Amino acid sequence: MSNNLSSFDALVLGVYKDGSFSETASKKITEKIRQTIKQQLQCAGVKGKLGEVRVLYGIGSEEGLPSQIAVVGLGTKPENERDSLEKARAAVGVRTLRNQGAKNIAIDVMTNEHGASEGATLALFKPDRLKSAQNQIPSVKISPFGTLSSSDLTWETGLIYANAQNFARTLGNSPANHMTPTIFTENAKSVLKDLPNIEVIVRDRDWVEGKKMGSFLSVANGSDEPLKFLEIHYRGGKDGDKPLALVGKGITFDSGGISLKFPAGMSEMKIDMGGGAAVTAALYGIAKLELPINVVVTVPLCENLPSGHATKPGDVVVAMNGKSIEVDNTDAEGRLILADALYYTSSTFQPHSLIDLATLTGAIGVALGIGKYAGIYTNSDKLWEQLAEAGKIANDPLWRMPLDDFYLKSMTKSDVADYINSSGNKYGSSCKAAIFLKEFVYGLSDEGTIRYAHIDMACIMNASEDSYYNVKGATGRPARSIIEFARKLSRVR
Repeated sequence: MSNNLSSFDALVLGVYKDGSFSETASKKITEKIRQTIKQQLQCAGVKGKLGEVRVLYGIGSEEGLPSQIAVVGLGTKPENERDSLEKARAAVGVRTLRNQGAKNIAIDVMTNEHGASEGATLALFKPDRLKSAQNQIPSVKISPFGTLSSSDLTWETGLIYANAQNFARTLGNSPANHMTPTIFTENAKSVLKDLPNIEVIVRDRDWVEGKKMGSFLSVANGSDEPLKFLEIHYRGGKDGDKPLALVGKGITFDSGGISLKFPAGMSEMKIDMGGGAAVTAALYGIAKLELPINVVVTVPLCENLPSGHATKPGDVVVAMNGKSIEVDNTDAEGRLILADALYYTSSTFQPHSLIDLATLTGAIGVALGIGKYAGIYTNSDKLWEQLAEAGKIANDPLWRMPLDDFYLKSMTKSDVADYINSSGNKYGSSCKAAIFLKEFVYGLSDEGTIRYAHIDMACIMNASEDSYYNVKGATGRPARSIIEFARKLSRVR
């Protein structure tokens, strides 16, 4: 960690609403400079509001300070660890400095090292990799100024969490012609290849057909792009210990199939593999942290397109578990590919906990709004408590929804099949999709065999603008929440 500022061209410092400085700034910046900064802020009317940024120039250059200092508001003093994490995340200031040409920035660790590095790294994410070099946002190097660590969450762990989410953002932001199922698996292999205890397996169509995954195949058949079934194992725990299982929806582009979507906004459906991106990114974080647990990740990957080979409304397909499904709406495709992935994962690996992440329904946005909460459905109060706490720590919150057999009646109303993939009306659609998925988790009939949670993240998959450490485009959420959940889980098992 660096306390020498002479090599930096900019510095971020934190100040509270009452005018006091962060612990690091109070120790490392002279009283004379602090008073000068206070006077400048008072003249500018800066109140120290959380996230407020003011750049000062030439302050303290005679004492070796960088020529640009971004003073960022921390609001009131933090009340607990969760509060300290979020204040450090939100008080980034690095985007403002980058926009003014800074390339090497020292960052006051403020209220929390982990939060400071996490927020800065997330805020500096660039979605412009496909632009020509002259049109790309310049890269910035960041380093910590000071130290605060009193726990196992440090500057380095913050980088791991943020880089994981940024990996998911990169996958989600990539246009469908640059993020096919094949390219997705190549990205996963590239990012994970040097990490310990990792095995990446990419299954092809022959394997999927051999497993009789007719539900998954029914979606993939509409596209000429080859399907893939990504399977990743992280073996950080003891041999024989049951794994945590993460399943992610991997529709790399969703046109709706024969039940075609409206053109407006369809380009956002490149992010319909956001669940697959998040679970793959979470595994990256888990492996980087070298957590002492076993984890298996599965992601069924394909496109949902209309063609002469596409599934038609009214067709009946048979899933891996032998149950038949009437496809009433081909745009309810996520639950079709997940049905087979959930059954395969739960029956093959018999995990202690299984969590699926999916941009599954627009209805979850109607229920919870856009941009704040993801909906979670679970059969386990304890699993809910653990995931909810992880979401609070990461400021990537979840809201519990009912996983109730009341909704199953609508999904078993078909005259020609065991299930139907769409209830035909808009009421409770997200709840109906969740209960449909639960039917394909092997072992749930035995009380307590598998703890199951379905996270419908359609309402948080995309950000409409930059704010704090959020960047417009694919969010990569809730990758950090899953990493935090796994970190806490590894301590109690």
